Amino acid sequence: MRLSDATLGHLPAAIARPDYDRSALTPGIVHIGPGAFHRAHQAAYVDSILRRDPRWAISAVALNSTGVADALAPQDGLYTLALLGAETRHRVIGSITELLTAQRRDAILSRIAAASTRMVTTTVTEKGYHLDCSGALDMEHPAIVRELTGAEPSTLSGWLVAGLAARRAAGGGAITLLSCDNLADNGHRFRRSVRDLAAARDPDLARWIDDNVRFPSTMVDSITPATDDALRASVLAATGLEDAWPIQREGFAQWVIEDDFAGDRPPFDLAGAKFTRDVRGFENAKLRLLNGAHSSLAYLGILLGLTTVRDAMACAPLAAFAERLMRQDIAPSITPPAEMDLSAYIDAVLARFANPAIAHQLAQIAWDGSQKLPYRLCDTIRDARAAGRSVERLAVPIAAWFRFLERRKASGEKLVDPRADALLARAGEPAALLTMRDVIGDLGEDAEFVAAVERAYALLAPGGDVSAALV
Repeated sequence: MRLSDATLGHLPAAIARPDYDRSALTPGIVHIGPGAFHRAHQAAYVDSILRRDPRWAISAVALNSTGVADALAPQDGLYTLALLGAETRHRVIGSITELLTAQRRDAILSRIAAASTRMVTTTVTEKGYHLDCSGALDMEHPAIVRELTGAEPSTLSGWLVAGLAARRAAGGGAITLLSCDNLADNGHRFRRSVRDLAAARDPDLARWIDDNVRFPSTMVDSITPATDDALRASVLAATGLEDAWPIQREGFAQWVIEDDFAGDRPPFDLAGAKFTRDVRGFENAKLRLLNGAHSSLAYLGILLGLTTVRDAMACAPLAAFAERLMRQDIAPSITPPAEMDLSAYIDAVLARFANPAIAHQLAQIAWDGSQKLPYRLCDTIRDARAAGRSVERLAVPIAAWFRFLERRKASGEKLVDPRADALLARAGEPAALLTMRDVIGDLGEDAEFVAAVERAYALLAPGGDVSAALV
């Protein structure tokens, strides 16, 4: 049998399932980008509050694919979340009550315009915001250029400008737009991406946005490996029901949200989220320590022929390198919130990386390096140089990324990165890669950093001893 509302009663007693009447729910959240992370993280938080407040169900909008809708529509939006640890637990999530795709333009705009919609949330990855290196909307991006001339929306910014225009016309009132992507200062950047386009197309709408729309910053965290056939089989064995697209993540989850809402604030704190006036300290710790170490393990691990994060942590020299990188090179660049013990946070990150139940693919973490590394590593490197600290170890993962690009070019394998063409054209030439200011910024003009990258790049040469760089 397939998972659906009609078959929930067939679940074994040990499987958690919605403890509320799904027919009584109202979509209060439009979520754009209902991929694995959203369904493992935010949708699970929402699922936990719907018994108390049924006004926060999710209308899930996929702008670039019909895959999620095709998989979950026959399941009434239900799916299984596997929580991985020493003992795997399963939970059926029921917070998604509507599935929309770009082909249903009017339905999407109407949902954003509806007075019952109080929030629009997003997980579209860094590249989905179409920002330039200054953090403003990239007005030269071809899709943005088309939207500036009145074309139908195709970008996140275009859809939201159209949706907010419809909301203003319908009198839908104030609304909160919440980015849940791993993007530094994501609320401010999200606001720029939307308001810049609105200002260019309709200055009156931009002023309405200033008065009626809030863009809180957030920090999100939970390791979410990709769904595979092994997960589908294990979910079928545990639940007795076929699930076309189950999701898996570690048991740990964190959501820190700036307390700056345009209207009603969802009671996410009842599900474990934290509301704060300053997200930046949490965000920096996560982006630089967890995400910076994740990317470092990915590029170095791939060079060592490893496949998953747990494999990388089982490699003693690489695990020791990651710990030294975090404690000695990254932590000094962070001013943590008063309630955060940075050393304990690093301990927790290392334990999570080594979780034997999670096979997080290094190749997946290696995607979109040009979008991730400016925030995960380059900002830390810039701070270290300003403070006069060594960047020898911090240069190693940058050099490993350069070697990763060289391998991709030589093998002809697809490089998953929005800057793939430019990166592959320069692959094998560190000096050329270091001139890409939209990725490296001004670090390519820092002689000491450039020299450190060149030294690490030489140590990581094909056929060389990668362990020599792991000091």
